[in-house]
Amino acid sequence: MTPSNDELLAALSELIAIPSVSADAAHADDVRAAGAWVQERILAGGGEAELVETDRNPLVIGEFRASERAEEAPTVLCYAHFDVQPPDPLELWESSPFELTRRNGNLYARGVADDKGNLLFLVEAASRLAAAGELPVNVRVAFDGEEEVGGDSVVTWVEQDRGPADAAMILDGAMIGRNVPAFYVGVRGMLYFHLRLRTGRTDMHSGMFGGAALNAVHALMGVLAGVVAGPDGRLPASLRAGATPPTTEELAAWAQLPSGTEELSHYGGTPIAPGAAEEFHLRVFADTSLDVNGIAGGSPDLVKTVLPVEARANVSIRLAPGQDPDEIRRGFEQLVRERVPEGAELEILLRNSPWPAVTAADSAAVRLAGDAFERVVGSRPLLVRSGGTLPIYAALVRRGLPTFATGFGVDSEANVHAPNENVPETALAVGVETLREVFLAFAALR
Repeated sequence: MTPSNDELLAALSELIAIPSVSADAAHADDVRAAGAWVQERILAGGGEAELVETDRNPLVIGEFRASERAEEAPTVLCYAHFDVQPPDPLELWESSPFELTRRNGNLYARGVADDKGNLLFLVEAASRLAAAGELPVNVRVAFDGEEEVGGDSVVTWVEQDRGPADAAMILDGAMIGRNVPAFYVGVRGMLYFHLRLRTGRTDMHSGMFGGAALNAVHALMGVLAGVVAGPDGRLPASLRAGATPPTTEELAAWAQLPSGTEELSHYGGTPIAPGAAEEFHLRVFADTSLDVNGIAGGSPDLVKTVLPVEARANVSIRLAPGQDPDEIRRGFEQLVRERVPEGAELEILLRNSPWPAVTAADSAAVRLAGDAFERVVGSRPLLVRSGGTLPIYAALVRRGLPTFATGFGVDSEANVHAPNENVPETALAVGVETLREVFLAFAALR
């Protein structure tokens, strides 16, 4: 018997009620409890699942086998996460964050959009097809308990896994607008550096040594001037090398997104250069960017007339799909070291280097899933990229799997990571039915 939407709503309420806040050690048992709840839900739906221990929080690894000839059926590997962000500030919530609440046609709770709702829709869709004997593909799942704290256990699992997979689907995205679905088919990578520059043994009196001795803050500013964006907002050519240009289909989809002017004005942002707002999506989705995320040296708050001999900076480079982190790292280090003044010492520490990735817009998995979304939602998903970094996406693509990310909250309304997180009430029925249609469509992957 197919569960009703009321039963699905009750199940979502149960999962929401578990405060699986991975950033708070006091909720470690709750994260585990949420994983155990998901495991039991898969088992009750006719699948297989186990709680896999990691150095931090557990993963839920499972599978729904195809109803017939599973050994020959295509396999889709699916990702979602069951941990959530802290609910603070509590006083801004209009209802309890861990109590699923209906209001104004929406469902409100922490994790309802990011990402417990999407996870449950996926499990429910596979369960219903399996119960009816109609599941044409093997649905493997890797559910994460440490996504919100940047854990990499699931990435390690993907890299070590030797199980079958023909495509991958990440249920950790959102719609662009109501009834305007999106497939995220690319992500930027990142290089994150800590720079430390020294020009002497100890700080000096600026009246006694100013104009004669090197100032570390000045020297670091000069070093960074060689890598930050120029007057056109673009980086040096060596830092942009290897980027994969977007397809015509992608460009057409990006033209339907909110304009760069709207995106910038929403946050009170200022264009980096003339024309940057008009090229917003091209710059954020498909080009390289570099930002000095923090700089320290001397005494910026007190009246202290010293000549500082040490300055530090954190610098991140967002890598466009197609770029090689090692190649761009070498280019960055060459550019900054060329500008180090004689007598100064520059230390460069690379702290993080996740890869960028992109899936071909015309891949069979993207096309078939797009057809399924269009049949249920009524419109074809826009093919977009994320300007951010998603290591699980890159890991799946590097494994050779066509991969896309999607979801059923509404990006501009969902308040993800903020008070009053929500999804439309209709997301329950739409999410389950759409993913059911996707799994049926994936029968044609082979």
